Amino acid sequence: MECYLFFGFHLYGLHAADCIPHTISMDSSILLALLLALFIPIFLHLLTRFKNSSYNLPPGSLGFPFIGQSISFLRALRSNTDYQWFQGRIRKYGPVSKMWLFGSPAVLMAGPAANHFIFSNKDLLFTGTRSINVLTGRNILMLSGEELKQVRGALQNFLSPEMLIKCVSKIDEEVRRHVKVNWVGHKTVKVLPLAKRLTFDIICSVIFGQEAGSVREVLATDFQTMVKAALSIPVKIPFTRFSRGLSASQRIRKLLRGIARERETLLQQGHGASADDFFTYMLALRAGCAHSLTVEDIVDNAIFLLIAGYETTSVLITFMLWHLDKEPEVLGKITEEQDEIARNKGPEDALTWNDVSRMKYTWKVFTAQSVTHLDANIFPEPSNFDPARFENNSSIPPYCFVPFGGGPRMCPGNEFARTETLVTMHYLVTQFRWKMCCKEESYKKDPSPTPLLGLPIELEPRCLPENAHA
Repeated sequence: MECYLFFGFHLYGLHAADCIPHTISMDSSILLALLLALFIPIFLHLLTRFKNSSYNLPPGSLGFPFIGQSISFLRALRSNTDYQWFQGRIRKYGPVSKMWLFGSPAVLMAGPAANHFIFSNKDLLFTGTRSINVLTGRNILMLSGEELKQVRGALQNFLSPEMLIKCVSKIDEEVRRHVKVNWVGHKTVKVLPLAKRLTFDIICSVIFGQEAGSVREVLATDFQTMVKAALSIPVKIPFTRFSRGLSASQRIRKLLRGIARERETLLQQGHGASADDFFTYMLALRAGCAHSLTVEDIVDNAIFLLIAGYETTSVLITFMLWHLDKEPEVLGKITEEQDEIARNKGPEDALTWNDVSRMKYTWKVFTAQSVTHLDANIFPEPSNFDPARFENNSSIPPYCFVPFGGGPRMCPGNEFARTETLVTMHYLVTQFRWKMCCKEESYKKDPSPTPLLGLPIELEPRCLPENAHA
């Protein structure tokens, strides 16, 4: 089962901190913030009831003013009972229901019919929660109509097979460097933080090009702070997660705007028109009137790509190592496939697009993990790790298996994510064997699945197959 949350009945938004003078004392500011925290939710709740009284809204409850179901949803995510949480609402209100999450009204849609409606409707307007909107701005997920067509077309062209063929060597270089520094010679490692660092380095190299090294060092801390604030109540009170995330977002935007100005200057001087990094590519299209995006729009979509290329792939790699530790037969088949590729490479030969295309079984295993299918009516024994269930896609009902979306909402970066994941696993599988340090390791969702201990594993160097690369 897939569940989607649509945010926004286009309500008016208020920032509590916008009403606080900067000259008042700390004690009075705290008192005023508390009063506002009590008053604004009630005001917004009454305003929403009045504003939406004429709308034909689905069943459900908006819950406590402004807070809504935010606390219970976060509790469910962090206790791994989110599926039960969704099922409880579906049993009570049906597959479509209204609620209030993180400062915004939302609609929950679940099931194959929801998949079809979302992925086949190019004019559907998405809006994020108020916290996500403020932190990340206008990106491809929130566009519709001609704007969506323009941005999607630009992203698809940038992430086209031709561009990806060039990217494979860049990804290979980043993965080799990372493995040599952070894995080789280590007896134990924590997988999640290393996977996040690797995917962040890779996506930075794709977005910023040759300047990636200096940019990612500046971005790293602020970026993590911003991502953590995505699921938070959007009230700008000092020292809260949202307030810290907002400050980090502002610093990131300032940095990216500066990079954009520098790149535009280079383009005006006739340099960088054929550059293969996202920033220069989008600015070159803008200079040639190929799209109507502003510099701020390009910055917003760069932030979106950073998040998309960082969070999901790192979690996927982490949980594949988790599951493969428990599935030696599956690991054996992956190893056989990867060793065969390694035997045909020299010590310094980078992986190529053709090599990645040969990793068919490995990707089948990843695809099985990339989406949680818990509807037993569609997938028998859905909680079992069983890559074979996806071998015959024709036997799966339409819009029940959508790991990368579909139609006009198909993820434009699906091939990039596939390439990044497969290159990483090639070097890990061919060079190491591992076992989990803590067999009782568990995880929470915040919002992505996150091992509580970071997934510490013991590493054992593996003898490379004959004639394989070093």
